[in-house]
Amino acid sequence: MLENAEELKGNLVVIAGPTAVGKTDLCIRLAQHFDAEVISSDSRQLYKEMQIGTARPLVEEMQGVKHHFIGSHSVQELYSAGDFERDVDQLLQDYFQKKDIALLSGGTGLFVRAVTHGLDDMPSAPEKLRSSLMDRLAREGLEILQKQLMALDPVACRDMDMHNPQRVVRALEVCLSTGRPFSDYRVKEPKNHPYKLIKIGLERPREELYARINRRVDLMLEQGLTEEARSLLPYENKNALQTVGYKEVFGYLRGEYDHSTMTELLKRNTRRYAKRQMTWFKNQDTFQWFHPDDVEGIIRYIRENRI
Repeated sequence: MLENAEELKGNLVVIAGPTAVGKTDLCIRLAQHFDAEVISSDSRQLYKEMQIGTARPLVEEMQGVKHHFIGSHSVQELYSAGDFERDVDQLLQDYFQKKDIALLSGGTGLFVRAVTHGLDDMPSAPEKLRSSLMDRLAREGLEILQKQLMALDPVACRDMDMHNPQRVVRALEVCLSTGRPFSDYRVKEPKNHPYKLIKIGLERPREELYARINRRVDLMLEQGLTEEARSLLPYENKNALQTVGYKEVFGYLRGEYDHSTMTELLKRNTRRYAKRQMTWFKNQDTFQWFHPDDVEGIIRYIRENRI
């Protein structure tokens, strides 16, 4: 980040935290208070076909607050953290000519880090290699790919979310296509920003968060998650759908288990995902942590730290 505050032209308030913690509701309240817009850093809510399973906010739920990167792409498109970094940088160049606070909200740690720290220019891999790895993932399971990556790049395995199939596949792509470890391409120095970063993390007591997750899963099923997943079966092996909330339903639709088992898997795997998200945010960056209901405290913190 630039050291001279006079050179900074705005404030990017990062609101990070696990799924179901309450990021969306809080950001709408903050956006209304500060006359700001929300930039979603959720790597799944940006896909227009994935409404229910990503808990993507509806237009009426946004309460007139402009959201960026919500339903903006198709599951048939490959959209990376590097693409997101580039697009957000371009957006903010114009945004901070008009407003002085923007909200970056989401639970996808790599997308958040792409904006706050930057990413190295990762080499692109042949499409055939990606297709081959995705086919192996579907046939052989994640564990086989995890073991291969561990043999090729133990350093990357130590620092990344090894339960995230997209990350494992991407790291293997780089290793296999370049002959070099994926970890060799990591950013060594954070990038400079022409704006100030204010980093806020949201957390709830575990029992409270898990109860919210369980209720959210029940609501998703009531809203038609099973039917939404059925419509996405032709794209099951696309990168966008290698995620909690859809994989469990795909298994049910293939007849691998009954509806009750599917529901329990959805809840269990979402709770585990939330735990991994918290581990990422606690270990990868420095945030000021708040309970989402402490709106006044969060507003005060932003006021005290903005330029």
